[in-house]
Amino acid sequence: MIIQHNIMALNANRQLSSNNNLVSKSLEKLSSGYKINRAGDDASGLAISEKMRAQIKGLEVAQANSQDGISLIQTAEGALTEVHSMLNRMVELAEKSANGTIDSTVDRVAIQKEVTALSDEIDRIASGTNFNGIELLDGSMGQIASTNLADGTSFAANCFDIVGGNFADTTGTTTMTATAVGTSLGATTLEIGNYNGAAATTGVSFQLISTSGDNQSGTVTFQAVIDKDIATAAEQEAFRGMTVTVTTGVLAGADTTDATIAAAATGGGLTLQVGDTSDSFNNVTVAVGDMSASGLGIDSLNVSTQEGAAAAIQTIKTAINSVSTNRANLGALQNRLEHTINNLSVTEENMTAAESRIRDVDMAKEMMTFTKNNVLTQAAQAMLAQANQQPQSVLQLLR
Repeated sequence: MIIQHNIMALNANRQLSSNNNLVSKSLEKLSSGYKINRAGDDASGLAISEKMRAQIKGLEVAQANSQDGISLIQTAEGALTEVHSMLNRMVELAEKSANGTIDSTVDRVAIQKEVTALSDEIDRIASGTNFNGIELLDGSMGQIASTNLADGTSFAANCFDIVGGNFADTTGTTTMTATAVGTSLGATTLEIGNYNGAAATTGVSFQLISTSGDNQSGTVTFQAVIDKDIATAAEQEAFRGMTVTVTTGVLAGADTTDATIAAAATGGGLTLQVGDTSDSFNNVTVAVGDMSASGLGIDSLNVSTQEGAAAAIQTIKTAINSVSTNRANLGALQNRLEHTINNLSVTEENMTAAESRIRDVDMAKEMMTFTKNNVLTQAAQAMLAQANQQPQSVLQLLR
């Protein structure tokens, strides 16, 4: 029997210390609700769950971004609803003025005043509709910019700066030739379709979207010759000569005076981040064209004469189609974003469940562990007291 080292007491003390540590960890888990409170609890589990937490936060923000996008779309679409209403009224007025039963110049002047007032209101809506300071209908969110074209003159086209998200002026002229198909008299339809400069990184194209004239019927096809490639959207580039030539038939000057050239760019619009990564498939672009009177081509309507009113009808209907197209695009995009939100919500739910399985503590199971370790701690304390009494038995030998 030895008294210098009490091995039984040392063993009981070690067990007591170990049980105390386990009780402490159980209390920490039970009080926090997490089974991983530090890297030492589960290093790999902590690393995985932290990545999941970052993804979950990204999904939450993506849902908020999508909701903001829907709010923006609803703001724009609501304004376009009123623009549609006014355009329909303008068609009504133009058709009334074009009717031969109206013989009074005073009546047509009164109609012209209302048309002008409606055009001014469309301009006000286009310039005043914004979401969080972002102009929605003034063309700054669009991918099409237009300008009037006169025969043999140069034009300035606003090309969208894809990187900066702002318009930059690209000025110059281009040479175009026209071929009249058909020789009968009547209204002339002029179309230019999708011309790009070679290696034009911005994908800029020019399209003749409207014209007026009464000397030829059929289709006049234009060919654009671009003298210099466009390297960036904001770079000033030159185009050579703006001319219109007809190989058959005769086109009067009026046939090109009211023509409109549109420059289209592949970039532009407002980009929404609707995913937890910055990949392109997680970006949604909202683009709205120029919904001002000039952008719709109705800023100079003249319904004060029967002939002018007749010509204005088709122009207004073209504007209605443009607004309808933009509203349809916005509606489709809103539906897409609603489905995006639903998908993000399901993904977030599943990712949260996965992260919970890694990090959250099972309270019932941990309570069982705590109870066991607590009992073992009390037992170890009792055994330590008994072990400390053992050396006293040596005193019996000294009596």
